[in-house]
Amino acid sequence: MKRFQLSFALALALLLCTSAFAQSYTFMTVNNPNDTNDPFTQLLGINNSMVIAGYHNFFNNQGFTLNLPMQFTVENYPNSAMTQVIGINNSLTTSGFYVDNASVTHGFYHTSNGTYTTVDFTGTAFNQLLSQNDFKQASGYYSLSQNNTTPDFPYVYDEVGGVFQVITIPSAVGGAQATGINNSQEVCGFFIDSSMVNHGWLLNFGVFTQLDYPNSTFTQALGLNNKGQVVGTYLDAASLSHGFIYNVSSGQYTSIDDPNGVGSTVVNGINDAGDLVGFYGAPPINSGFVALPQ
Repeated sequence: MKRFQLSFALALALLLCTSAFAQSYTFMTVNNPNDTNDPFTQLLGINNSMVIAGYHNFFNNQGFTLNLPMQFTVENYPNSAMTQVIGINNSLTTSGFYVDNASVTHGFYHTSNGTYTTVDFTGTAFNQLLSQNDFKQASGYYSLSQNNTTPDFPYVYDEVGGVFQVITIPSAVGGAQATGINNSQEVCGFFIDSSMVNHGWLLNFGVFTQLDYPNSTFTQALGLNNKGQVVGTYLDAASLSHGFIYNVSSGQYTSIDDPNGVGSTVVNGINDAGDLVGFYGAPPINSGFVALPQ
């Protein structure tokens, strides 16, 4: 099981989102200039300085960090076949995963001094790290099959002690992933139930909350910030994809669509200012976006 895949000319637009309150955003489309034939860019994480983590190239994933509007810095695990950079914190430590030349997928984190560290849960065949907080903790998951065809197991990884904390979700018959961790050690993610339905979740000091966008058929929580906001994606009754923000304190959801990708939008990251990153489109063509609240 993999994360939901729909997997700088600045295109500006305004969108009013539906919820208990209306929030407008300015959207900026971002495409990596190195993809010329089939543009494919996904923006996946954003820190409070608006440095963004992501990757491009559908057929040969290449990681990067981005300083807006168009300063891309290549970030690929050394000697890897493919790399995705997903999480980024305020000290510029990033996390993600890479595929080695034997087609094995490994988690990794990369510090600002240039050090790359592989993260694999002992005895497993497939690992991905999907987020990074400011206290040297990452969240991710492992699988027992190299091709990731068996259920996933979510975990939090402590980069100082090298300790994994596996998260058990009894309803996750089809597997689960931990996609976000903040500085309060709140963790979000998604799981698949016995009917193969995806549900988002939030774990806050042992309190588990299932997240389902109202009237949706599929919900995945993909990131969170330190201000009680969770982001992700959901499918409506017509199987169209939309992003969302969930406000923990109010329990309210806000639907998000990039105006250029209505019905194919995924929100993957949010910082403490409420700035959003994600992507829209259908593989092998995706465009990244940044959405700034107004």
